Amino acid sequence: MELNGVPATIEQVKTLALTNYGHFTSMLVSDGQVRGLSLHMQRLARDCRQLFGVDLDTEQVRSYVRHALAGTAEPVTVRVTVYDPALDLGTIGRDADPHVLVTTRSGSLATPPPWRLQAASYRRELPAVKHIGLFGAMNQRRAAQREGYDDVLFLNPDGTISEIATSNIGFVRDGQVVWPRSEWLPGITMTLINQGLDEPISTELVTLSDLPTMEAAFATNAASGIRAVASVDTTEWPTEHKVLQQLRELYADIPAETV
Repeated sequence: MELNGVPATIEQVKTLALTNYGHFTSMLVSDGQVRGLSLHMQRLARDCRQLFGVDLDTEQVRSYVRHALAGTAEPVTVRVTVYDPALDLGTIGRDADPHVLVTTRSGSLATPPPWRLQAASYRRELPAVKHIGLFGAMNQRRAAQREGYDDVLFLNPDGTISEIATSNIGFVRDGQVVWPRSEWLPGITMTLINQGLDEPISTELVTLSDLPTMEAAFATNAASGIRAVASVDTTEWPTEHKVLQQLRELYADIPAETV
């Protein structure tokens, strides 16, 4: 755990728990390379301007990540969190001096197991920002897991599908990828897939009643790639659909960028 390239102290990181204002991105690093690294940096810069009103030096961020990875040979998931340790609940409106916290955990290149999802009515605050305010999403995930599911699928107030707690969801119908039309976090893996697909990108309003018309479903996340979704509530799909395999192959062929 390093803050601006040096080991972080408890005093410096306690703001994350006590004030909980900031944003982050997570990425799978293998051999010092990341698929969609430029998109991760663009996300950090965009969210920093929105939350703090200042520009972020993404080249400096990359140097911090390289420093944190020094000597690491195995795949790791790197989380870059941007926040200001000096801000507190009473001074949140002050001019900000964002710091960069880099943390790592073990990662895997293996195909992740399928998920079973429970649908729940919930909408994240500022859906397009990958902010650190995760209480609501984690509360919904906990409720789903306590019921025996793997994760939660969010529904808008009008019943349309948006996203999974920390992943995007896509569907396959008539051999084509369909994304829900909604406010959600534009995921890096989702963006890379869309850039690599030959056919036009299809987005439409999708409700639970539409799910039986889908041939398959999948989740996308930068740390785990493409994961088959076996079910949402009582609607089930095969987890070995040919389009899912094609998407995995497409994703695997995307050139990675050196940190």
